[in-house]
Amino acid sequence: MSVAPRSRDSRESARRAAARRRATARRRRRRLLLVVGVLAVTVGVLLSMPLLRKTINQITLPLTNADVIRQQAAEKHLDPALIAAVIYAETKFDPRTSATGALGLMQIMPQTAEFLARRSGATTFTVADLGTPQVNIAYGSYYLRYLLDEYHGNLTPALAAYNGGESNVNRWLAAARARGEAFGTGDIPFPETRAYVVRVLSAERDYRQKYAAQLYR
Repeated sequence: MSVAPRSRDSRESARRAAARRRATARRRRRRLLLVVGVLAVTVGVLLSMPLLRKTINQITLPLTNADVIRQQAAEKHLDPALIAAVIYAETKFDPRTSATGALGLMQIMPQTAEFLARRSGATTFTVADLGTPQVNIAYGSYYLRYLLDEYHGNLTPALAAYNGGESNVNRWLAAARARGEAFGTGDIPFPETRAYVVRVLSAERDYRQKYAAQLYR
């Protein structure tokens, strides 16, 4: 007995409808899995943001020996962010001996350390001592304090002297006074020293903002 065409059409339509329903259900499952996956990734990123920010900071704006920096800042009446910024400009917290013989995180010359030791009445040190963070930051911080006092608290000439030497800065200051102008970074003729001062001032702001918890306890 043959099947009527209309009956065959009905069964075919039913099969197609069932196939469409299955396909729709699969698409819904895929969309649901996609949404769940996106949410999981988003939550993971949000949970890792503090760690991510810390990692990025340590790469682009590193900080070590925060306890020593805080201690020396308190003793020398300096902003901890300033000490950190000078270290960043000098070595980016990667201590090494320069071609000129400067040592440690704050790149202290042995003869500068001898002058500072005599002036402060510090105990005798060895050149090797200047390579240690504790001693190096102590001498570098004392030198910063000395320069700030020499230049009446004016940070620009103090930083310029840290990099370019006091005798040069004294000449530049005299030239600015002769013109009747206040001394600024534009009065520093050495490109390296001028860039150094700008870099320290910028880094000081960044350290104050990004490492407040570590530097200001």
